[in-house]
Amino acid sequence: MLSQLYIENVAVIEEASIDFHTGLNVMTGETGAGKSIIIDAIHAIIGERTSKEMIRSGANLAHVSAMFQDINETALEKLEELGYKTEEDGSLLIQRTIRLDGKGTCKINGRPATVSTLKAIAPMLINIHGQHESYLLLSLDLHAHYIDQVGRLDTLVSQYRVSYDRMKEIQAEWKACNMDEAEKARKMDLLQYQIDELESANLKVGEQEILAEQKTKFLNHGKIVSALNMARDILSGNEEREGVVSMLSAASGALEEIEEYLPAVESILNCLREIEYGLEDLREELRDASSDLEYYPEDLEQIEQRLDLLYRLSLKYGSTEEEMLQFLQRCMEEWNQVQDSEERLERLTQEYEQAKTESIQLAAELSERRSQVAEEFTAQVKEQLRFLDMPGVDFVVSQERVPLNRCGCDKMEFFLSTNIGEPLKPMAKIASGGELSRIMLAIKTVLADKDTVDTLIFDEVDTGISGSAAQKVGQKLREASQDRQVICVTHLAQIAALADHQYQIKKSTQNGKTFTEVIWLDFEGRKQELARLIGGSQITPLTLQNAEEMLNLAREK
Repeated sequence: MLSQLYIENVAVIEEASIDFHTGLNVMTGETGAGKSIIIDAIHAIIGERTSKEMIRSGANLAHVSAMFQDINETALEKLEELGYKTEEDGSLLIQRTIRLDGKGTCKINGRPATVSTLKAIAPMLINIHGQHESYLLLSLDLHAHYIDQVGRLDTLVSQYRVSYDRMKEIQAEWKACNMDEAEKARKMDLLQYQIDELESANLKVGEQEILAEQKTKFLNHGKIVSALNMARDILSGNEEREGVVSMLSAASGALEEIEEYLPAVESILNCLREIEYGLEDLREELRDASSDLEYYPEDLEQIEQRLDLLYRLSLKYGSTEEEMLQFLQRCMEEWNQVQDSEERLERLTQEYEQAKTESIQLAAELSERRSQVAEEFTAQVKEQLRFLDMPGVDFVVSQERVPLNRCGCDKMEFFLSTNIGEPLKPMAKIASGGELSRIMLAIKTVLADKDTVDTLIFDEVDTGISGSAAQKVGQKLREASQDRQVICVTHLAQIAALADHQYQIKKSTQNGKTFTEVIWLDFEGRKQELARLIGGSQITPLTLQNAEEMLNLAREK
């Protein structure tokens, strides 16, 4: 569950730390106080898109962190799959920073992470349901997903998709292989030309680098010879002057004559001898280097021609010899494939028919299972809707056969009639915002025992409802919180009264700047806040008495 949320410099929140608990947690406050900012911060933690506009005016960055405890097995397995693990106490800390320059960072237990990693983990930790999420009910893809989730059909869906994807891969390969004779001849001519051109070049890995070094040496041949001769003359001497080696030898000889009279020169003599021997070795190396300096203009011309050839080939087949040789290998493989296309076509046709048969069988099995689940799902959702003061609503799941696709062979769609006697119509055409919120809550209640997520967040699920319907929604939220943590943003006293923990989102102005704080409410604080929800700005003894009665009744229940 989400145990702590820390927010820094997000919109009007300079700093806030919220300790959430098990059960039903409710957040209330005036319109515009900042309740949606907290939900936005949680969206950032689960990898949703952010922008620099989130950063508080005057700050350079915004920071959000969330601490999770008692993480479910599904989330732990996903973490391990992604290369992360919890702390020794089982906690998980997710952090996200947004900067003005557009760059941001994500961390999981102190280790760097990507936004896509957060998105991969988030569905196992938190589900957020608000006006936006309720409108997702209008997506037909989600309708099939709910049916599969209720029926625990994930394994069968995965098996089908593996088979379907394999069928499409074979089909694409078959289309690529299926060409007429003229096209086949053109393809083979092109491949043969590329193969011949590359093979005739006799490519060797690293050749361009070696040739470039040789070219540089030849272009600077005169300078190199002159420098080597000068160095050799300095060491060995010439007709005009004595060499360094000879002079060092003479110096050593002079010191040898006085060594027996002056022992102190022994170390100097040894040093001179070492230098002399070293210089003699260098003189030999210079001689070897000079002997390898034969240069013929035709050699340079051949190198330049070879480099030009390699350059022209690199423009077509790859910048390095490795890439060009890999291109050659691919050409040869493709040439063989085109050459054997008739046999491949026959083999691919057989494989495609097998994969298609398997996909059709799995799709039929999935369709049958969905049909059974849809009946059960319809009955359960109707029961929940009746409880939520929607007794006149008729709800059915339409199942229509469609061509094979990644979801199977079914088009699953929710149909609704909001009043007795009216015909069923697609949900997207008749459901209002308040109805969508309650339908979402009803569906989530049905899915409760199939969903392993520990934290459910409902953002103003009470939109468009009041009276007894609000009371029923509150009861369903409280019922859902028995098995998991529920966090709810609400404007209704009926729902807030049923909370195990209540937080007030309060906005204030100081020195010309706006600040939002989050306050955990004790019993008296809750009574004052409920009275505000009931009576608005005019809080009377009667509204306070009513609020206290609501809290006491909720406690008894």
